[in-house]
Amino acid sequence: MREELLALIEKNSKIGLKDLAAMLDKSEMDIANEITQMEKEGVICGYHTLIDWEKTSIEKVTGLIEVRVTPQRGQGFDKIAERIYNYPEVRAVYLISGGYDLLVIIEEKSLREIANFVSDKLSTLDNVISTATHFILKKYKDHGTIMAKKHEDEREIITP
Repeated sequence: MREELLALIEKNSKIGLKDLAAMLDKSEMDIANEITQMEKEGVICGYHTLIDWEKTSIEKVTGLIEVRVTPQRGQGFDKIAERIYNYPEVRAVYLISGGYDLLVIIEEKSLREIANFVSDKLSTLDNVISTATHFILKKYKDHGTIMAKKHEDEREIITP
């Protein structure tokens, strides 16, 4: 039941206990207890709302910053990752494979603010060797949700 429950609430955290219980053929109490237990265990870490910021008047730019670092003896990448994720503008930090070690995701109001973050805060940290910054230009799908509407054919159908 746990995996099915997680899949359902990951897709839509607004599903009510009654609906979850019906979908999983369990009691509402069983579902509530399981969710509470997973929150205590840290399996469920939080609840988020997916927003299409392009449909609002609020300007947001998302930067994806690849960071190459020198890992610290006895701590690996954890200590430098912690320093980075403690900046309030940082939305996420991931240890990645490939040519870079960390992927840092930040959101700001402009490209300039992201560039300033990288040059003033990130690049000046001890152990940071290099960075590469990319910007999200358009989201097509995010967290499993399709963001871009499909173009619907608005032509009138003519039959003989």
